[in-house]
Amino acid sequence: MSESIVSLSLAWHVVVRNWTVYRKDFLANISPTLADPALMLSALGFGLSPFIGQIEGLSYAQYLAPGMVATTALFTAFFECSYGFYVRMSFESVFKAMLTTPIGVKEVIMGEFLWVFIRASLMAAGVGLVLAALGLLRHPAAVLLFPLIGGMLAVPCGAIGLLAAARVRNINQFQTVYSFLIAPIYFLSGVFFPLGDRPILSRIVQISPFYHGVRLLQMSAWGNAAVGEVLYHTLALVAFTAVLGTWAHFSIRGKLTA
Repeated sequence: MSESIVSLSLAWHVVVRNWTVYRKDFLANISPTLADPALMLSALGFGLSPFIGQIEGLSYAQYLAPGMVATTALFTAFFECSYGFYVRMSFESVFKAMLTTPIGVKEVIMGEFLWVFIRASLMAAGVGLVLAALGLLRHPAAVLLFPLIGGMLAVPCGAIGLLAAARVRNINQFQTVYSFLIAPIYFLSGVFFPLGDRPILSRIVQISPFYHGVRLLQMSAWGNAAVGEVLYHTLALVAFTAVLGTWAHFSIRGKLTA
């Protein structure tokens, strides 16, 4: 059996462990992820649609819909890999126990990324089905793409969480990361308003993996995908995954072996 297959098999044990713990409080764990987009759509989408009118031929609720899928992936991945990882590392000593087995640091990180990919994919599928049932997707078949895009988006966002976990000195400092990094990414990446007439902001958000995931979800939901743009945003997500994932691995390695 090749080394890569052995590593993947060991990493899968990390996924199974996280799922075993997660399912014990399944309803409590999924409720914020599903409730927040629903409340956002109710308050902003349905509440403001009559006053805003149409945006690019869409009601405001339809405009917001794919962004809610992206939001689910972002928050699922970031909080799981920041707060969740930190608790498992610093308070529960889960990884110290794992490292006494054949599981190494590489498998721990790989397992965490696999876990957030799977979890975000399932959450994106769930939110997408709700949006389709409400008639908020111009192309309901986009639901089939939401799990893949949501999972791809979750990995670099999870890497940001791991980078934060590697640098904070206590759990309260995650609030600073959220306030000055995650919140601006969330609010300024085209989820709530188009960026077409804001050239400076449109350039700045290119350095955010979240923006590229938002655009892929919007294009799939609205049915206006251009091959060149799809390829650009997909390659951008892959590049962010490679760079941030590698950076997170080397940053967190010292914490896990200390």
